[in-house]
Amino acid sequence: MSNNFSAQYRIYYEDTDAGGVVYYANYLKFFERARTDFLRHLQVSQSELAQKENLVFVVRRCEIDYLTPARLDDLVEVSVEVKEVRAASIVMFQEIKKSDKILSRLNVEIVCVSADLFKPSKIPQNIKNIFDVR
Repeated sequence: MSNNFSAQYRIYYEDTDAGGVVYYANYLKFFERARTDFLRHLQVSQSELAQKENLVFVVRRCEIDYLTPARLDDLVEVSVEVKEVRAASIVMFQEIKKSDKILSRLNVEIVCVSADLFKPSKIPQNIKNIFDVR
């Protein structure tokens, strides 16, 4: 189907530090929110995946660059691009932008694991088929 997605989010007071800029750790929340919305857009329910197949997605590794701060009341766009789908993991690239200015970049590896033991598990084929990665 697709390997690209973007969504807009407003920066709230709770997202900022004493200087009025987004606290560095909160960028990860925006990236996570976009990945979750991306899966919802593709009609992948993470709660159903956990309940019916005992599988969850977890972050294994991430590399983030902070380029320009986001500030209170900014409207930012968070993109998701699937770069690679492996047997038990997905590699994604994400950006946070305000207008056309890149504020932050993230390379992230998401791993599919069993919900009870947290051991790597193969991504179900029906989910792998959703991503159009060549």
